[in-house]
Amino acid sequence: MIKGSIDSIETFGLVDGPGIRTVVFLNGCSLRCKYCHNPEMWQMKELNYTPLEITKRVIRNKPYFKRNNGGVTFSGGEPLLQYDFLVETCKLLKEQGIHIAIDTAGIGIGDYQELFKYIDMVLLDIKHITTKGYNDITCRDYLDKFFAFVQELNKTDIEVWIRQVVVPGVHDNEEYMHDLALFIKKYIKNVKRVDFLPYHKLGGEKYDTLKLDNPYKDKPAMDKDKCDQLYEVFLEDFKK
Repeated sequence: MIKGSIDSIETFGLVDGPGIRTVVFLNGCSLRCKYCHNPEMWQMKELNYTPLEITKRVIRNKPYFKRNNGGVTFSGGEPLLQYDFLVETCKLLKEQGIHIAIDTAGIGIGDYQELFKYIDMVLLDIKHITTKGYNDITCRDYLDKFFAFVQELNKTDIEVWIRQVVVPGVHDNEEYMHDLALFIKKYIKNVKRVDFLPYHKLGGEKYDTLKLDNPYKDKPAMDKDKCDQLYEVFLEDFKK
């Protein structure tokens, strides 16, 4: 029987899609983003849950979902790396009428079309919009894989929410805002919402615990007011 490697399960999540969400964090990620706040999920660990076990955990909260259009969000790590497990779990959840979202950077394996039969929403993480910027942020040359995922996603009618972490000295300028608006409009369909997430220092202690180098150890947190101002610059172009 197929099993997945699950780091943790959060109930009553409020920032990972619409309504109250059960958020399932899957282990494994091929990126090494310099601002990552979940480095403990980079590596695959014990295979500890079957699709049925996850489904049973999620449907406990089904009464709360109905009140506010909530559901389940698969996050990580990168959930697409556990593709077969994800498909089987989503299939069971869809039979229960659960709204399903995945939070992904679009870097996985599989042709994705089987998964797209069962999910309702993609929370798509944009790391950077240029090859140089993407490679620097993620420490990987995978922008082509991101575009391959987006190309398949664009063949569907799945609702997309964009997420952009805004890092000081990287994304916090008006030129990037203009280019980001054009990038999204040109390449990604069905975008219903774009969220900016100010870079923060939370999770920094995890690097010390795991004895990992923290590339942004000395980088300051993103000023929220400036982030809000940049979002207005972005919206002006995005709505044109």
